[in-house]
Amino acid sequence: MTITPFETNLYQHLAPFFAEHEFALLPEKKQFRRININGFQNIILSSVFCVDDTVLDVNFGGRNEQIEQIAQQFLNNQPDYRLDANTFLLPISRFSGFQYPRYKIHSGDSLVDVCEKIELFFISQGFNFLETASSLPTLDQLLNEQPNQPCQYMYNQTHRCYKGLIAARLNHNPYFDGLVDSYRHLLIRLTQNPYEQLHFERLIAYLQHYSAN
Repeated sequence: MTITPFETNLYQHLAPFFAEHEFALLPEKKQFRRININGFQNIILSSVFCVDDTVLDVNFGGRNEQIEQIAQQFLNNQPDYRLDANTFLLPISRFSGFQYPRYKIHSGDSLVDVCEKIELFFISQGFNFLETASSLPTLDQLLNEQPNQPCQYMYNQTHRCYKGLIAARLNHNPYFDGLVDSYRHLLIRLTQNPYEQLHFERLIAYLQHYSAN
């Protein structure tokens, strides 16, 4: 994947800060990533070049390896993507109630200012959230607290049905059977693809007989 001069400059500014918090730069994946016992946590930087400035989106999230090992058997993802799939991912703007909009950079000084704002966000809120959300009980809560509403911690709401149900089963959620019904109906609203319905029913059957060793 091509890395632009802007991205190189951006990484140079942010790399020392994230390295202090054990996040390694993966420029080919346009992210900083920290491996943990459950999978990984990551910060993904996406830039769009406009006429007068560059717009930077910062997404952060994580991967629960146990959830993804099951989910990727039933999701129609490209094989090359599966090992990098996030279990949850959201932009800083949404997490903050859109208090922090997308960052606009038009000069070297504004780049420094934006990097300082990003660092402040993670020191004050972001790192704590990533640490908390990396636990299975918290993931179960984040994905399944409002099963009939869109989940703000995931972009793909179809995948939310799969991963939410898996998280509930792994966490021995007492409302698992109710979640099966909720997500079964939600999936019908989200997609009319009969193959999607079939894959989801296969996941349900798998989870109903699943026992963690």
